[in-house]
Amino acid sequence: MKVFRSFSRPLLCSALLAACACASAANVEVRVTGVVAGKGKVAVAVCDKDTFLKDCKYSAKAPAREGENVITVKEVPAGTWAVLSYQDENDNGELDRNIVGIPKENYGFSRDARGQFGPPSFEEAAFTVNGDTAHAAIRLR
Repeated sequence: MKVFRSFSRPLLCSALLAACACASAANVEVRVTGVVAGKGKVAVAVCDKDTFLKDCKYSAKAPAREGENVITVKEVPAGTWAVLSYQDENDNGELDRNIVGIPKENYGFSRDARGQFGPPSFEEAAFTVNGDTAHAAIRLR
């Protein structure tokens, strides 16, 4: 019995390490265009289907600058995700909206997804994250 136990522990440890490697996290590099230079920050959020358009767990921001803005969101687990971005011109930490709920600040989604009468669905913006670095391009409108 002791011989079996001495062999089973290393096998169990190897299996656990392999499982951790399969579920590794990656960085998501988001390239945002359509930014108005010098106005606030560019915010990006990486969301799963359950948190899409809500409180996304993975996010980052950077000062808005002219041209393409590259913002990296770190340690996103492998899986299916969607990215949303907006230019927080007044740097208040939220996407400002008018009285009827239409955004007053420029925003966009991964895969250039756009809804007709509201935001796009998660599936329209979704892409797969696996490996070291995933890439998403967003054009603010």
